[in-house]
Amino acid sequence: MRALLVLFSVWLSMSLSTASAAEKLPVVTSFSILADMVHQVGGEHIQITNMVGPDADAHTYEPTPDDAKALLKAKLIFKNGLGFEPWLDRMVASTSTKTPVITVSRGVIPRTMNEGGETMPDPHAWHNLANTELYVNNITKALIAADPVNKADYEHNSQTYLKQIYHLLAEAKAKLGALPPGNRKIVTSHDAFGYLGQAYGIDFMAPQGLSTEREPSAAEVAALITQIRQAKVKAVFMENIRDARLLKQIADESGAQIGGTLYSDALAAEGPASTFAGLFEYNLNTLYDALSTP
Repeated sequence: MRALLVLFSVWLSMSLSTASAAEKLPVVTSFSILADMVHQVGGEHIQITNMVGPDADAHTYEPTPDDAKALLKAKLIFKNGLGFEPWLDRMVASTSTKTPVITVSRGVIPRTMNEGGETMPDPHAWHNLANTELYVNNITKALIAADPVNKADYEHNSQTYLKQIYHLLAEAKAKLGALPPGNRKIVTSHDAFGYLGQAYGIDFMAPQGLSTEREPSAAEVAALITQIRQAKVKAVFMENIRDARLLKQIADESGAQIGGTLYSDALAAEGPASTFAGLFEYNLNTLYDALSTP
């Protein structure tokens, strides 16, 4: 009898766990930064399947059959947009899924860049926290529309998260606004921080353009090294998604110092940059520490 009671208890626990998981809203996110934002708003009411994980490069991502299965099971698909995930657009078309695709950058006024002779929008809009507020609002509206029963929780989570974003906005304005005029030229691996530079008057230069897919030519690297010397650029920053060897070569040949590692298109697998708020604060402090002295 006792054994039967134990078995019943185990079965009941597993059944409740399965039911709880089934009640969660299944959503797909395209990359780790977006997954965290959606998690901050959705909380316990959603089940996230994320495609491009921490420390991984969304520009060069190759989808898997499991990604296609996740799209078909999802109630919502969240993407950045602005040309950041063309592979996801192709997947949505090939699977013929009817699941709503939410472009979280909707409402952003995009920067435009010349990429290989073609004018393209800069997709890295999340690095300007004013745009992040738009992201959060778009995520919140989509979750409420798909799951109105939990509207109050989504709104509460959204407001709590936005308070963090507003605090970071004030901190960024204070720190980056105080950088010496001569320390406002920075080199990174690829052109991912243009929105941050636009917001705070910092000139980010990079051997690669908006995407990491095309390797820079020897002539482009040489031209950048000359530019760094002429502009007296103080620091070169590596990125978590890129091989650091080229940046180290550029730093050695130009005389600029290595300012540290910045997190551009992906969260860290662990540590302070494993959430978007943590990522932004880590980047902010890394920039400030390297550039705050004349």
